[in-house]
Amino acid sequence: MKTRITELLNIDYPIFQGGMAWVADGDLAGAVSKAGGLGIIGGGNAPKEVVKANIDKIKSLTDKPFGVNIMLLSPFVEDIVDLVIEEGVKVVTTGAGNPSKYMTRFHDAGITVIPVVPSVALAKRMEKIGADAVIAEGMEAGGHIGKLTTMTLVRQVAAAVSIPVIAAGGIADGEGAAAGFMLGAEAVQVGTRFVVARESNAHPNYKAKILKARDIDTTVSAQHFGHAVRAIKNQLTRDFEQAEKKVAELLADGRNQATELVANAEKRAAQIVEEAKNQASVEAARIAAQAKSDVEQETNRAREALREQVAALAVKGAEAILRSEVNAAKHADLLANLKQEL
Repeated sequence: MKTRITELLNIDYPIFQGGMAWVADGDLAGAVSKAGGLGIIGGGNAPKEVVKANIDKIKSLTDKPFGVNIMLLSPFVEDIVDLVIEEGVKVVTTGAGNPSKYMTRFHDAGITVIPVVPSVALAKRMEKIGADAVIAEGMEAGGHIGKLTTMTLVRQVAAAVSIPVIAAGGIADGEGAAAGFMLGAEAVQVGTRFVVARESNAHPNYKAKILKARDIDTTVSAQHFGHAVRAIKNQLTRDFEQAEKKVAELLADGRNQATELVANAEKRAAQIVEEAKNQASVEAARIAAQAKSDVEQETNRAREALREQVAALAVKGAEAILRSEVNAAKHADLLANLKQEL
């Protein structure tokens, strides 16, 4: 089967082996590439020397194309970017971040860049920054997942971008691959199915767990805190689920307490405002009473002074009229009588 992907990557079959961290090593990826698909080394959080050893392993097994998956949140991401360029790797798939800062370096080195995307918007953004294709991965996939199913995601991404689309998430056989092609994909990526391959170095107990798993034996952890992850149910996933429930309860209690504190604070603030209003009213009344008293006192003083002035003028007027001097005793009596009359 020939598609734009097989022609772009020079592979025989439009099948990618997912770049699973610590599982997709040189042995597994080398076997897939040798068989005509695209084997992909899972970089994960592995340091440069580990990824280098896996690249060397693939090169010892086959001269056919292979890829390296780079997790862009890895603390060793800069080292891995340098490594794939130094080693002449021809295909890079990316996850957990935006590869735009490395795009020019990748293309200058002749590397085909294929980001993993969980949404139409991100697929469009990757096309805009120069991605050569995108892997549209639905939530049926193992490991870190998005929110859309493969069925709903792939068809929308294929319709939204002009670059080739690789379908991923829950694809493990020919029927699943055919469904991906019918949705508009030009290749499929398979992950968990390859874990149980003879060439896989995964622990036999892990392989047995996968082979015995039923349709309802996976669970999604970290849906509310962190990044959602699909895994086979085990003690760790059950413990994590209980921890999530406990955290949710603590957060709910915290929100309730915060709501109560805010309500009490608002109530106290209203009380303080009311008390301030009352105190202001009392103070205003006191100031008004004091002002009234001061006015009355000033009025009385002014009235007293006016009486004295009028009495003195009256006596002087009388003296002028009578042309006679009034002695001091009579003068004082006269003033007192006039003041009383005034």
